[in-house]
Amino acid sequence: MNDYLLPIYAVGIGVILAGVTQNKASWNIKLLLSFSGSFLLALTLFELLPEVYHHLEAKRTGLYIMSGILLQIILELFSKGAEHGHVHIHKNETHFPWLLFISLCIHSFLEGFPIHEHNDMVYGVLIHKIPIATLITLFLFHSKFNKLQIAVFLLVFAVMTPLGTLISNTATAITDYIHIINAVVIGIFFHIATTILFESSDGHKFNLSKFIAIILGVAIAYMV
Repeated sequence: MNDYLLPIYAVGIGVILAGVTQNKASWNIKLLLSFSGSFLLALTLFELLPEVYHHLEAKRTGLYIMSGILLQIILELFSKGAEHGHVHIHKNETHFPWLLFISLCIHSFLEGFPIHEHNDMVYGVLIHKIPIATLITLFLFHSKFNKLQIAVFLLVFAVMTPLGTLISNTATAITDYIHIINAVVIGIFFHIATTILFESSDGHKFNLSKFIAIILGVAIAYMV
């Protein structure tokens, strides 16, 4: 049951953090992003990648992973990088951001597929979604959208990952393709996590706090 509930909890925690931080400095959010990026990347390498390579031919697996990277690049043409912490909604924006909404929903739906019983990837998704949900909520709060629009945006965003998990665990029609889909999701995770890590240092300067957050992310993922 936690496989379905934890991603929803992550969005709830993000909303709470957004309400607490409001206009305060985003330094803690950047640290959380750094931690989440390293944790997601390490967990993908430790858990998901070996499983996919075990079931698929090596060169084809690499092709599927590259397809996931390219798919995420395409999604970011519409989301502007919200999946790794870049949310661009102007304060005076009144039109509902459909492109951002749809892109985030597709991303969230796909990241639910690698989550199975006895699979620790749910924790990677959990840690990844908290800072993203926080930043998205902050920008929605600062926009001119009404409360119903904000609530619908966040509710649908929250349930898309459990929906992907439900389909991957119950739909027999995709059983033969699940490892291919997981390989594509690996590419998505690789792109997001590495982008977060490459952007984690301002002006490429060494930042001890962020470096420690990254090391902690890798270490905890290894011990999970």
